[in-house]
Amino acid sequence: MTGGRAVFAFGLAASFFTYAFVQRVAPSVIVGELMAEFAVGAAVLGNLAAFYFYGYAPLQIPVGMLLDRFGPRRLMGFAVGVSSIGAVIFAIAPTIEIAYLGRLLVGIGAAFGWVGVLTVATLWFAPTRFAMLTGIAQLFGMIGAIFGQAPLALAVDAWGWRGTLGALAVFGALLAVAIFVVIADKRTAPAHATGNFAAGLRGVIRARDAWLATIYGFAMTGTMQSFAALWAVPWLMQVHGLERGSAALLSSAMFAGWGIGAPIIGYVVDRLGRRVGPMRLLSAAMTVSLAAILYWPGLGLPALAVLMFVNGVCASSMVISYAHARDHSPANASGAAYGLVNTAVVGSGALLQPSIGALLDRAWDGTLSGGSRVYSPAAFEQGFSILLAVAVLGALSAWLMREPAPAKTL
Repeated sequence: MTGGRAVFAFGLAASFFTYAFVQRVAPSVIVGELMAEFAVGAAVLGNLAAFYFYGYAPLQIPVGMLLDRFGPRRLMGFAVGVSSIGAVIFAIAPTIEIAYLGRLLVGIGAAFGWVGVLTVATLWFAPTRFAMLTGIAQLFGMIGAIFGQAPLALAVDAWGWRGTLGALAVFGALLAVAIFVVIADKRTAPAHATGNFAAGLRGVIRARDAWLATIYGFAMTGTMQSFAALWAVPWLMQVHGLERGSAALLSSAMFAGWGIGAPIIGYVVDRLGRRVGPMRLLSAAMTVSLAAILYWPGLGLPALAVLMFVNGVCASSMVISYAHARDHSPANASGAAYGLVNTAVVGSGALLQPSIGALLDRAWDGTLSGGSRVYSPAAFEQGFSILLAVAVLGALSAWLMREPAPAKTL
């Protein structure tokens, strides 16, 4: 592909990630509707939302290997189509079981989004631009996350949750066609796509720092995947007394921090040629800001918005984990390295969303409103305690990391 077409192809691949993120966070603004529609509590709702991750997370290493072998065009185009079909099934689901199927298909299709955009960046751009492009791709994802909050809440108010999800399915179908037409696979087999794939995968699995990077990615993403993407809106409505639209807007501050922080951090790390120091600093700041968000008594809304934005900026340092894992893995297994990290990144949602829901149900005092369960501030405190423990784990992983020897500049 020429320079202009490569940029356009990267934009389409990143738009797939945007679409996947809208689908990922959509349940957060329809928590009440889903609880009432299917007569379920927080644990079941968390499980419904997490079916996206059940389809997404186990596929990350296979997806990376498939993209290494076959390239992104057909695989990504087909995957967007599968995600769109899942959105249709979810939108028309008469029972919770059918809704599970829809979310599962959405996640299976979305599984190709992030590793796909990294593959496009690897195939068609210089290695020295990789961390910056990773950050830009995260910006596209956060645009999707923000759209999936207040704007999607307005759409739900206007068209209902089923009509809104149906509209998302139509957009996905159009995006699938555009990806298939524009994105090219590869001119020649690149170095990372040759050699023994099984041996390359074994090398990734044996790499100590690849696993530390995986833990780091899991921890830095966990708050966004479980808190901002699902439970922040009901928490803000119940604990801080906000209306749904205002709560969705405030929770978007965390996504905005991610979107702004990721490309800047990627650019700075590219220039420095070092990663471990920034990861240590940013993970510590992420942990402190999270503790303040959740447990600082009497925190006002302006301060809360600032802290959520700062938390998002610091947590967006997860983009560095992909480059760190790649540099500690065999050269012919970059897709597998990306897939390993992304399995944990997305797995954070699969694990934490229902875990928080189960803790909320355990602390529920029996209060109902319009058929939906209402959780007390104390219940939310218990439910969110797991997030702080995960953040501390991520900070510890950064302190155990080592720079590649010799250090590589991406």
